Amino acid sequence: MNATPTYAGLPIPLAPAITDTKHFYQALDNFVRTFAFRRGDEVLVLADPLLDTRVIDAIHGHAKARGATVRVYMEPSSRVTGIPEVVQPLLARASFVVSTWFCSVFDPFCLSLRKKGQRWVKITYFRNLDLLHTPQARFPIDLVGEITRCTAQRYPQGTDFDLHFTDERGSDFRIGFTPEMRDNQLNTNRWRGKMTAEEDGCYVHYLASHGPNLWDHNSVKNDMSVATRMSGVLYPQWAVGFAEPFKERIGVFFEGEYISHVSGETEEAQLLREMLIGGRLIEGGGCGFNPKAPRHTIYPAGSNSPGALHFGIDLVKPADYIRRTMPDWEEPPIHVDLVILDATVTAGNNRLIDQGFLCALRDPEVIAMAQNYGDPLELLETVVF
Repeated sequence: MNATPTYAGLPIPLAPAITDTKHFYQALDNFVRTFAFRRGDEVLVLADPLLDTRVIDAIHGHAKARGATVRVYMEPSSRVTGIPEVVQPLLARASFVVSTWFCSVFDPFCLSLRKKGQRWVKITYFRNLDLLHTPQARFPIDLVGEITRCTAQRYPQGTDFDLHFTDERGSDFRIGFTPEMRDNQLNTNRWRGKMTAEEDGCYVHYLASHGPNLWDHNSVKNDMSVATRMSGVLYPQWAVGFAEPFKERIGVFFEGEYISHVSGETEEAQLLREMLIGGRLIEGGGCGFNPKAPRHTIYPAGSNSPGALHFGIDLVKPADYIRRTMPDWEEPPIHVDLVILDATVTAGNNRLIDQGFLCALRDPEVIAMAQNYGDPLELLETVVF
């Protein structure tokens, strides 16, 4: 009987005893710097019952070490679509907010408090303390910031332009920008490469970095009554709430910001048609910027891998499919995230993403900074699946 040969052409993984402690302290540095508490800060954690209580304990301990005080308010779920009146006095009193709630980014009350200097960290991607032991948690946040800044520099200045999304399935979708929209969009702290909550009025994500979005209503100063010029079709590969990518080429057609038609014959296409028609685009290419975020992990709100895109759609009514499939989803069933992992995106004549590859990863400024942390090629272009 012939024995099956054993092949060994690659090194075996290093023993955890050699790597785990070093890796943990890399991640811990990012954690401490992101939650940039000041002495005297009044910190409010907007929590939900499914949040790992160790996360709250870690935030509480770090705040105490900095001389800040912490209060925790819990709603029945993270799917809060507007700040409840009972919470508003507590929220107004806080100088620093840590939140799992869906409404954090767009609620008018939250926006008004950030304009007054309140600092926010959204922890959609830090619901479990064990995430501190992942590659994306220890990837240098300053390098995430540099990647983001270099992407922002590709947006044309002083002229109208289209943000144009294409892919091999036939996506052809455009979002029109004016110079004012461009400046509004890129003036947010994350587009300026600020990944920590040091700056008054900031809004950051931890783990870094979910977004910033290539387009959203920051471009019109969050005035939801302002219509943005956009049109075309997207052929998403996948959507949050579906176990695997679509087997069929499903088209999502837009008239302005609203979905007018969904093509396709499969069960997935029918489900999307029932959910999406009449829905409004609120995130036009939420983009990943962390090279160590898992490429094919799109739950709960899209992949954070560089060049991976999600398109957030607010629905006309709650989707029964989402209610059945993801009863404990962190977002409400009035929202769908469509995912494209292989898009090419241009801003005017400048290429931001090339077939899913974020072009800024090869910018000289990014490579120069990466050299401080290790081998730039391994850090920036070794994809985590």
